[in-house]
Amino acid sequence: MTTLITRHVLSLPETGRKVHYRRCGRGPILLMVHQSPRSSAEYEDLMRRWGKHFTCIAPDTPGFGQSDRLAHSDGRDPEIDGFADALCAFLDALGVGQCAAYGFHSGGIILVNAVKRQPQRFSCLAIGGYAIWTAEEMRVFGEAYLPEFHPSAYGEHLAWLWNRMLEQSWIFPWFDTREEARLSVAHADVPRVAQAVSEMLDAGNAYRAGYGAVLRAPRDIPEVGADVPPCLITAYDGDPLQSHIDRLGELPASWRAEKVATPEAHQDASLAFLKEHGAAATCPPLAEDAFEGWIDCDGVLIHWRGEPGAKRLVLHEPAGELRAPGEDEVAIDLPGHGQSDDAPDIQSVLAMVMAHLDAVEMALPALPEGDPVHLYPDMTPDRFGAYLQRAWQIARAEAFFEPWYDASAVAAVPLDPVRLEPAALNARARARIRAGDAARRWHETLLQMEEKR
Repeated sequence: MTTLITRHVLSLPETGRKVHYRRCGRGPILLMVHQSPRSSAEYEDLMRRWGKHFTCIAPDTPGFGQSDRLAHSDGRDPEIDGFADALCAFLDALGVGQCAAYGFHSGGIILVNAVKRQPQRFSCLAIGGYAIWTAEEMRVFGEAYLPEFHPSAYGEHLAWLWNRMLEQSWIFPWFDTREEARLSVAHADVPRVAQAVSEMLDAGNAYRAGYGAVLRAPRDIPEVGADVPPCLITAYDGDPLQSHIDRLGELPASWRAEKVATPEAHQDASLAFLKEHGAAATCPPLAEDAFEGWIDCDGVLIHWRGEPGAKRLVLHEPAGELRAPGEDEVAIDLPGHGQSDDAPDIQSVLAMVMAHLDAVEMALPALPEGDPVHLYPDMTPDRFGAYLQRAWQIARAEAFFEPWYDASAVAAVPLDPVRLEPAALNARARARIRAGDAARRWHETLLQMEEKR
């Protein structure tokens, strides 16, 4: 039986900053901190496996996934201490005292800095790859590793993004095309690259703040005599940080670092270490917001936002996303759209949502004009990232014609420059990419629902 991953939102009491987190399993809490520029989604498979031993809690770090970014101070991006303190503030708001923790690459950097600031918060750490950059490596990274990332009017940024995420597994760093920079773990795993692209689109240019803080962070391991919880650092063959194991220097007595052969060996060693040293306390009730969350519809998670107890359910158009709800309203991402799981039978899911919310009215969107076959072309990620450009060009055409595929004077709509601004194009293209084939199925469902009225 697959262990269910649930999703939650928690607004921190002092700042109001929203943190999105995933939860899976039972038993003592294991905090899992993802690498940059990813999100907690990268841990889903691992959470299902480790959820047999722990209550796995994986937040999106500030500015990534669905979590708000940290506030700027004097116009400057926050440093690593800000991200470490944000992690501890999340644990406080969640109602968690001491727990075990796991982090991969930059997630490990955040955790080590959190341990140095609040060692009592953690029973143990397991880390996958810990970077100890030389001064020259830091200089190179500072100049080229984190370029600005903004939507461009004609989608050029998407071509860069696809290749950056794909080729990061071929060479490291991603811009170093020397033979010496080749990696042994090269792949062209389309779903894996598409997931990383999606997470980068969520972060936008905010990725530079979170990733930059990690790259600028001091790499000082706690002193040999420091009173810190046990820690295991491992790195596998092909991981560009495996050679950094030799750079760690002398470690605290309860710390050790090892090179291992495979990603599976790293995960197995990490799990064994966490089980040996992790806190044995059971998981307390965990806090979450009352005005946003996910409804479990027989294993299908549906994202909702609005007023608890609202009687009116507001639905968005195909290839769209959750609309901001008004007074006495609650809105959802339709199955397969936005932050909701996909489901073959949309009407059954809607019935479960209505029952869960105790809603009595459903506000349907206007049905888009056009043939569903042409309105919703295939958005399946492909080897060359062409689906990204397809979505972007549709977003542009939507500002000129209705339906968008009918480029004729008859289908022309009044031009609104706002709809052609890169931010607006980005929002529509991203929503269409997320929806994929679910957009056509929602359109067809709307047709059926309209016929019954």
